[in-house]
Amino acid sequence: MKKIPRILLAAVSSNSGKTAAACGMMSAYVQQGLNIRSCKCGPDYIDPMFHREVLGVDSENLDLFFSDAEELTKNFIRHTEGADLVIAEGVMGYYDGMGLDTVRGSSYEIASVLKFPVILVVNARGAAMTLAAVLKGMTEYVPESRICGVILNQISGMLYPRLKQMLEQTLQRMNHSEIKIVGYLPKADPFVLESRHLGLVTPQELQGLKLQMQQAGEIANETLDLEGIREIAERAEELKWQQEDLKWQQRDACFLKSSFSADQAESGEKRKKRIAVARDEAFCFYYKENLEILESMGCELIYFSPLRDKQLPDGIEGMIFGGGYPELYAQQLSENRSMLMSVRAALEKQIPCLAECGGFMYLHEKIRDREGKEWSMVGRIRGISYPTGKLVRFGYVNVIPMSETCKKEWLPEGTSLRGHEFHYWDCTQNGTAFEMKKPVGNKTWEGSVAGSSLYAGFPHLYFLAEPRLAERFARAAAKWQEKQREKAL
Repeated sequence: MKKIPRILLAAVSSNSGKTAAACGMMSAYVQQGLNIRSCKCGPDYIDPMFHREVLGVDSENLDLFFSDAEELTKNFIRHTEGADLVIAEGVMGYYDGMGLDTVRGSSYEIASVLKFPVILVVNARGAAMTLAAVLKGMTEYVPESRICGVILNQISGMLYPRLKQMLEQTLQRMNHSEIKIVGYLPKADPFVLESRHLGLVTPQELQGLKLQMQQAGEIANETLDLEGIREIAERAEELKWQQEDLKWQQRDACFLKSSFSADQAESGEKRKKRIAVARDEAFCFYYKENLEILESMGCELIYFSPLRDKQLPDGIEGMIFGGGYPELYAQQLSENRSMLMSVRAALEKQIPCLAECGGFMYLHEKIRDREGKEWSMVGRIRGISYPTGKLVRFGYVNVIPMSETCKKEWLPEGTSLRGHEFHYWDCTQNGTAFEMKKPVGNKTWEGSVAGSSLYAGFPHLYFLAEPRLAERFARAAAKWQEKQREKAL
């Protein structure tokens, strides 16, 4: 059994103020000196990136499409070890799941599995008794909603005491006296976060964001009942678990043994496989767990910038290009010709490479920007990436290998990957190596490029859902390393 003080912030819908509440609350508790951990429900990269880079709070995703309940619980316990308080942010509306008529994968399902006490963030601007109707519906829609508290968003300090009294009296009449109103957030500049086509902008682009979040924390310290919220968090049930390694950690010893030649193993020479990881404003979407699993498999991650560095890091045995915003930096990427040549030369040498979404676009011949101008890119994949003005193939996908090369080099037959797509740009060459299938409904399409040393496609993949992709990539890097060692002898 494991006792973890925790809360989950949920809402009736997106744009209700969950992110502002989560960031303000975390900032306030950090300023009190608490050791805070955070989580984000669903596959979103951007909010966890904010938590880590702006607030200095370690953050992970909670996702029941990528993980089953047991694996989710293990990862959550590992992530939250030693925390004074865990603050999780929900996704969309509290009961919204993978399809229009299911709670599967919803914040509610995650709260039920991880036994979160839930605090509902309600946009109270321009409403009064209607808020009571909203609370009644949200708390009684299912037999056990887990809702324990309410934060009223976008109201004034003058109105709050009267709204609080009215709502708590109404909750008592509905036999929900256990649900407390635990504060409010005013309409104020520190809680305003810019947004664009992928949600919140990246932290690198927001000037003074750390100062802004400090101010948000100072306001939250005055307007939220932080002590009452901690009391709710302390009432969280203990989680049942067995202290055992994660699936990918269990595979590690076997993998490492097979990744090196016998004479290396005997001599103790097990040099880490150097993997170049693109990381800057243009390429910034990475699941923390994906990077950790590669490190557990003997990979040394060497971060570099395709925007600013002149060439790839020396002595690498693999490359990863994550998602991000290459379309916004197309000119700068295109004008860094020495980097494009370095990447192209590495691909021609068949250095193993994984590329997702923005990284996939970068490997194409060109990217067309919003103004219609085309910029030359790496050119490994024929075709142009272009804006569509709308979300393309949005949502979770099962990624099923189709080509024989793909089955041989990347995944055994009968297995599949899990990922999600979220992009406004499309490509004239999306590939045919995999079949993409929606987890709800029957929609399918072809996509991704896979060769003996390259996987590239639009889906963002979650390695823990099928660790063999990470294994095979690390193994390919080890083989490349061994090949270079033999050449040097």
